[in-house]
Amino acid sequence: MPVRFTTEPMSVLLPAVRDRLRAAGEVTFEVPDPDAGLGRYAGEATTHGTHRPWSTWMDLADLLGAHLLTPERAGEGQVRLTLRAHAPARDPDHAGYGPDGDWARVNKLEDPVFLATFVEALRRVNPPHGGRVLALGVNAGHELAALPLAFPDRRFDVVGVELDPAAAQAARERWPQAVIHVADVNALPEGLGRFDLILALSLLQSPGVRQDVLLATLRRHHLTPGGGLILGYPNARYRGGTLSYGARMRNYARPDLSLLAADVTNARRGLQKHDYKVFVTGKYEVLLTAIPAHATTPTGLDL
Repeated sequence: MPVRFTTEPMSVLLPAVRDRLRAAGEVTFEVPDPDAGLGRYAGEATTHGTHRPWSTWMDLADLLGAHLLTPERAGEGQVRLTLRAHAPARDPDHAGYGPDGDWARVNKLEDPVFLATFVEALRRVNPPHGGRVLALGVNAGHELAALPLAFPDRRFDVVGVELDPAAAQAARERWPQAVIHVADVNALPEGLGRFDLILALSLLQSPGVRQDVLLATLRRHHLTPGGGLILGYPNARYRGGTLSYGARMRNYARPDLSLLAADVTNARRGLQKHDYKVFVTGKYEVLLTAIPAHATTPTGLDL
């Protein structure tokens, strides 16, 4: 029989659910229906027990390393929840970035927060029709699909740089009109020229990349006077195919945001010092958008 929680505080509920999950790999329990308490704060009393919104149960599943399965009705004002532990799996990084690795299965544009904030960022930079776009660490080019979403009436000259040859080939096949170079971002190809938009998503914290050096190179040699940058910093990892919030550091059991915060802060300060306006948005991937300080920030940024 599933255990039923009514008025117990989270300090009682969390360890009880965690212990059952650890013991069996799956736990089913009943709680007051979140729909019956819409508009209430978590912890407020209802006629059916203590209210908690659906987001609380999603966060609990993430915290405990589990999937939240489809809820079921469990009588008047009650729902039955099941958490199933993630199957053991290595991070997508273990197989590299080629088409046979797990990263080839990841489409960030299926994350609604990333999609919305990335389109916002693109529209803030507002590259002109016929402008040049440089995508560093382009991988297989999934995120380039946001360009026509943000600017359906504009065409761009897209150049990508990717270290993994197989991933670069996948990007070429996906975007045959783009020019994709196989190169290290620390040694960019000669004659790249200048760009109206530079993208560097999930790149600047990669081993061997010095953020300050790369950003200085891009700003001095590869940005047009009116150009802007969008930098992405991962603030999640994939567990069982599901995004789990919080930047991970090696040998840390829990997310630790100190390195992420330091890198974003340093990039922001450096760009502001060189007369850029900077915006920091996002959730599972923190996006830093920089445009010239004299530029008017566009409106109508929503997808």
